[in-house]
Amino acid sequence: MSVREPMSTGGRLTAAQSEAATELAARLARSVRRAVEVSDATLEQLINALVAEGHVLVEDLPGVGKTTLARALARSLDLEFARLQCTADLLPADLVGTNIFNQREGRFEFRPGPVFANVVLVDEVNRASPKTQSGLLECMQERRVTVDGHTHELARPFLVLATQNPVEFEGTYPLPEAQVDRFMVRISLGYPSAEAEVHMLGLHDARDLTEQLEPVADAASVLAAQDAARQVRAAEPLRRYVVALLAHTREDARVELGASPRAGLLLLRAAKARALLRGRDHALPDDVQALADTVLAHRIVLEPEAVEATPAQVVADALAVTPAL
Repeated sequence: MSVREPMSTGGRLTAAQSEAATELAARLARSVRRAVEVSDATLEQLINALVAEGHVLVEDLPGVGKTTLARALARSLDLEFARLQCTADLLPADLVGTNIFNQREGRFEFRPGPVFANVVLVDEVNRASPKTQSGLLECMQERRVTVDGHTHELARPFLVLATQNPVEFEGTYPLPEAQVDRFMVRISLGYPSAEAEVHMLGLHDARDLTEQLEPVADAASVLAAQDAARQVRAAEPLRRYVVALLAHTREDARVELGASPRAGLLLLRAAKARALLRGRDHALPDDVQALADTVLAHRIVLEPEAVEATPAQVVADALAVTPAL
């Protein structure tokens, strides 16, 4: 379902826009929690990425609810949804679509693939071949695909939710850095608490709660929230703070590949969305600090000899030594 993106007012964020966005986030959170046990922080990051027009990589152990979380968000949105189960024999055309010859009319017709939905769940993305993974690059960055020289615009809003298991590597193809860099955030669920797991077993033993979810938001409300997030102010000192954080990740002796300029753009967009969902018309260093780990850590590649370090530690050290301007 494709909806025309609302025009930005070009002025300051209004109280009505801010209130509508926070109500949207609250409705989505309540709906998703009906189907999956998820921490407040993880759910907040997921919804924040949606409002910030970013894509989400859900990486965690098998069986903790990665796919259920993605399905629950999709079911909560009155948008066109597509699910793609990745396998080694999946082709790029299976993802983006292909041209089919119409014998009756004597011409080729484009048959769109699943990426032309609004919410696309790419399950076990690292099981697809590198050739197929690369088919996602233009989709995620440009919001369009090119097939046989013809460009096709994707629907708006457009969100890719990709899942992968970090411990199951047999028959998988690790995502290259260029692909990982397209995801605004990487989130994980972790194991639930004992009480939460007992509660989950009681709810899910005989039915799939995800299938019972009803949409609580439509395309217009999502696009309006995304438009409002773009209007949140980010002052020059905040932009300089983001650049300084990126520089620290690149200069760290433990790091082979630091955070890219695209990482800074996505971090700033995520910070603006977080400010909006907290009722503010301007982003603060607090917003950047709260999101730095989920936006930056998965983009950092460590030197082979840095065996005791983690990307999360690199980000935490960058935050510790970088003063907020």
